[in-house]
Amino acid sequence: MSILRIILLVVGLTPLSSFAASFDCSRAETLTEHQICTQPSLNDADVKMATTYHILKRLVPMGTRSMIRDEQVKWLRLRNQCRDNSGCLSDVYAMRQQRLDLYLQQIYLRGPY
Repeated sequence: MSILRIILLVVGLTPLSSFAASFDCSRAETLTEHQICTQPSLNDADVKMATTYHILKRLVPMGTRSMIRDEQVKWLRLRNQCRDNSGCLSDVYAMRQQRLDLYLQQIYLRGPY
């Protein structure tokens, strides 16, 4: 089974509940976190992005892992600048997911596994 199929299977089996953010919503502190917890589409985007990020961190070498982690920290700062603007949050989640998907595609193209 190819690595991409395994990833898709894991992501597909991960529950994307509308109230299952990648962080504990009962401890949400910022306007951004509260908005993610109350908007099902943002919540789902958060879970999908976090799942992809965690899978990706396990598939790449250390140097790339550090780079992806640094990008994630910068992205979180950008995300938090959206505050409670749903449109802005949707855009930054789509941008980050696209970037993470690109990394996964690069891994897949290096196969076979």
